[in-house]
Amino acid sequence: MTEVMERPQQDKAGATQDFDVLIVGAGISGIGSAYHLKTQNPDKSFAILEAKDDIGGTWHTHKYPGVRSDSDLYTFGYRFKPWIGPPIATAEEIRKYLRDVLAENDLGSAIRFGTLITRCSWSTAEKLWTVETKRADGSAGPTYRANFLWMCQGYYDHNNPYLPDWPGMGDYKGKLIHAQLWDENIDYAGKEVVVIGSGATAATVIPVLADKAKHVTMLQRSPTYFYCYPNRSDLADKLREIGVDEDTVHRVVRLDYLHNLKMLDHRARAEPDLVFEELKELIRQYAGPDFEFEPHFTPRYRPWQQRLAFIPDGDMFERIRDGKVTAITDTIDHFTAGGIKLGSGDELKADIVMAATGFKLLMMGGIEFQVDGKTIDWSEKATYRGMMFEGVPNMVWVFGYFRAAWTLRVDLLGDFVCRVLRHMDEKGASEVNIVIPPALAGETLQPWIEDDNFNPSYLVRDMDKLPKRLGEQPEWRHTQDYWREAVDFPAINLDGEEFAYS
Repeated sequence: MTEVMERPQQDKAGATQDFDVLIVGAGISGIGSAYHLKTQNPDKSFAILEAKDDIGGTWHTHKYPGVRSDSDLYTFGYRFKPWIGPPIATAEEIRKYLRDVLAENDLGSAIRFGTLITRCSWSTAEKLWTVETKRADGSAGPTYRANFLWMCQGYYDHNNPYLPDWPGMGDYKGKLIHAQLWDENIDYAGKEVVVIGSGATAATVIPVLADKAKHVTMLQRSPTYFYCYPNRSDLADKLREIGVDEDTVHRVVRLDYLHNLKMLDHRARAEPDLVFEELKELIRQYAGPDFEFEPHFTPRYRPWQQRLAFIPDGDMFERIRDGKVTAITDTIDHFTAGGIKLGSGDELKADIVMAATGFKLLMMGGIEFQVDGKTIDWSEKATYRGMMFEGVPNMVWVFGYFRAAWTLRVDLLGDFVCRVLRHMDEKGASEVNIVIPPALAGETLQPWIEDDNFNPSYLVRDMDKLPKRLGEQPEWRHTQDYWREAVDFPAINLDGEEFAYS
């Protein structure tokens, strides 16, 4: 790790620093965006503002046992940096990958660690964003000014996860902790552990807990779809065996994964029952031919209406097969001193309860935004392609994909933003605004995404906090369709009627 990353750069409080672009967040979105800006627009000065004391974002926040990706790294990794390793990677492997990107492209010195943004204010008169900050200890930090903001801080609260207020929680004498707040000093060896939830986090942590715990119970309100597959790429292995260089391996295997994902997404809509039967067969390869899917592994929704939980090497189902893990589908009536009383009347004894109950959405990191002194209410804003917003100048928000790897959109938006910045320079403009065309003025604002399109609990729970789509036009929504956007984004007419320059 470079010295600048070991010792977070500290700018003087009260000082004002000017840049062409400010990137917010040093996770996978921010680092990828910085790479694109530096390589495509080398004339632009920039800094990366990071609230934490190290890089990684999500991969720094989550420290529960076994934390790993739930997308393959050939697509979750950047297009410009080959991934060499198993498709599903640990958090530390991902952070090493990110550190390598920083070191290879001399990006580390741009990061300002320990910088919490309190307010971002746009001035039309000055054509500048003023960004006020504070330190982690609450003391005043420097003020930054920039012409353009690139928001890469994600979409959920890194400090306050979603934990339901179950009755009797105060009566419980064991250890209750949310996965996002996991304490690495917790000793779960030989203990009865209950994990509440059955999404990607639960599927990740359960196999690791089961290796030391006395027993692990996965308590779910409703079942989830799981995709079991060996944690390897036969195509990548073959290409390497015959001497193909890593850049080509990465490009070809990435295309292969993208093709397979596209086919799976299409088939999940066109023939969901057949897709489910195929998912079952993959599970049986690890859980055994007589594995029972009813009632704990038969979801109430179609495949991909919520994110598929990827199970590399079928590890969770191997633990179920071996009797180390049990699944229960029920509701929580209340906590007791020794565990959880279920809606069915049964009681689960537990020394440790881990809640894998998801995120709380947090729009723009909870930062206050103003345009010419007026506070922005994001829930009232129409979004342009899920990345810009009407009436909010010179700002892009990186919100990735749910059905494909998040980072695919980092690369697409990297190209788009750099093209916009060059276009502004060519026009002699210092402001770009999103405006709703007159023909769409009568369209009503709709929720960010339709419930029958993608409806995980964490999204549905806080949908009202997100910006709105405008009617049904693809330009005025986040389509969640990488394959369409990969064609559409490079062809966006930057002089179209939705862009206003000054």
